Amino acid sequence: MVKLLRILLVGLLLACLFGGAGIRKSPTVVSESVRHFKGDAGMLALSIERLKVDAEQITDHDSNSVAAAKDALAKSRLAYKRIEYLMEYFFSGPSRIYNRAPKHEVEEPFMEYQAPAGLQYIEAMLFDSLPATHKQEISDQIRLLSISAENLNALLYQFPGTDQQVLESMRLQLIRVISLGITGYDAPSLKTGVMEAKVSLEIIRDVLSNSFKQKNLTDSVDFYLNHSIQYLNDYKEFDSFDRMHFLTRYALPLQTHFGKLTRDLKLEINTHGALNYQAKHIFSPDAFDKKFFSSSKKNPSPAEIALGKKLFFDKRLSGDNGRSCATCHNPALHFSDGLPKSIGFQSNTFVKRNAPSLLYAGFQHNQFWDGRSKTLEKQIETVIKDPAEMHGNMAMIMKKLSADKSYLNTFHKAFHQKPGEKIREKQVYQAVAAYVGTLSPFNSRFDHYMNGDAKALTENEIHGFNVFMGKGQCGTCHFAPLFNGLIPPAYKLTEFEILGTPANDQLDAASIDGDDGRFSFFQIQFYKNAFKTPTVRNAAVTAPYMHNGGFKTLEAVIDFYDRGGGAGLGLDFPNQTLSSARLNLTDQEKQDIIAFLHTLTDHL
Repeated sequence: MVKLLRILLVGLLLACLFGGAGIRKSPTVVSESVRHFKGDAGMLALSIERLKVDAEQITDHDSNSVAAAKDALAKSRLAYKRIEYLMEYFFSGPSRIYNRAPKHEVEEPFMEYQAPAGLQYIEAMLFDSLPATHKQEISDQIRLLSISAENLNALLYQFPGTDQQVLESMRLQLIRVISLGITGYDAPSLKTGVMEAKVSLEIIRDVLSNSFKQKNLTDSVDFYLNHSIQYLNDYKEFDSFDRMHFLTRYALPLQTHFGKLTRDLKLEINTHGALNYQAKHIFSPDAFDKKFFSSSKKNPSPAEIALGKKLFFDKRLSGDNGRSCATCHNPALHFSDGLPKSIGFQSNTFVKRNAPSLLYAGFQHNQFWDGRSKTLEKQIETVIKDPAEMHGNMAMIMKKLSADKSYLNTFHKAFHQKPGEKIREKQVYQAVAAYVGTLSPFNSRFDHYMNGDAKALTENEIHGFNVFMGKGQCGTCHFAPLFNGLIPPAYKLTEFEILGTPANDQLDAASIDGDDGRFSFFQIQFYKNAFKTPTVRNAAVTAPYMHNGGFKTLEAVIDFYDRGGGAGLGLDFPNQTLSSARLNLTDQEKQDIIAFLHTLTDHL
């Protein structure tokens, strides 16, 4: 008996020391992710060493040497995609070493510069007309990547992640695949986006399959993961890839079932407030949480929205009682005014820039073309007080509103004030912002199609979406489904792009537009001629286009992008962020892109 007890005690001791030996603990999502990360980090390091060897052989007289370096770069990108979901979620700082945009970035509000670096920057140099001239810089970048890759596993020391967090990181990776990967956002010249999407889904499948070996909970997720991966593999050619088929048949159902899985496991958390995880998928009308984009961080009451709507149409907000917000943002014109530049407060003047539609303005962090206002409230205040626009005197405006008993009652109801309590200036801005925040109908034919109406789009319109998201590279700046410049999946940063927009749409005799854009607000060279990327929802009915209203038709806009922007037209824009390379779109492809843009028109 004593001997038996001794054997049992030794067994228990060994179990404690060696993780259970015969009582082996089931793998968790965290442990499986960490295990894969260690191996995949090693493969990334090896791929970068291969890239280093091939990059050293580059000469401008040997196209094969450049092709070999490009191929090695593609393999490094694929290796990185196997760890991207963890890197972006848990180690966002180090992740930027690998996959930062190939342009100077400004970290606001601290105004710190981030020089271009990483795999995207190497791609840009390899696809230059004379890549060998960048050989030293390419070598320096590879050295940086190599040092980082050798030490990647050190990030796992006392790794704090939970199963909930890892599942959320996968959830965000699905959105990254849907809105960035298949558009070629990370690799527009290599055009490896489809295969990178495949690798991103493969690692999710591998981790989940090992984490839930004896459970049936993942059956639906496995089904759509496997079919997504198979489709990406079968149709990996970038330009002809049918993104619409992939999304509607595989990726969006996968997103739906992945969400259900996390809820069934009771492992759902939401640390990225832009997204409503209760929504079916990213193209659902309720996919985004409006509170995330609002300065008040709460949903306005119906009374507050009604007050804002009333104020929006009230001409007493202007200095001469002659114009309202609706003067330049007319609901009948999808909240635009159809003019290149709006008529100013003085009837013989014009404001500085085109008045964009207010539809979906609530899904932005920066207002105005130059992004100088961080909130809708500040934008509204600025417009009301601007002598060139509404020239309103707020003291006089508040006096007029306070003298109107019906307004007083409406204010008191909207802001839960007692009768006789003074109404405040900031409440005007808050109420109008609440109303503008409701102008996001998601009621276009495109939205109907993405949510189950298979007859809502024609074949040409579907093809136009595919070109928009692929060969046309439109989706690399106008990110679906908002189709504006908020970068998925966090939706925290707004892109400002230098397109080289000319003064008008006479492209064969183009001249530089004199507007400095964001530079006039922030005196930073990298902001010279930079403008916010607006949504292209309702673009078909809100002409003219661009910040100066210089493009009268969508045909002119598409032609401008097809030629490589201002630099592609021969204008002097050394900091242009839009590639100056021609897209080589066919006439049919251009027509189909425009047909697709028409499907984004909301039925108001």
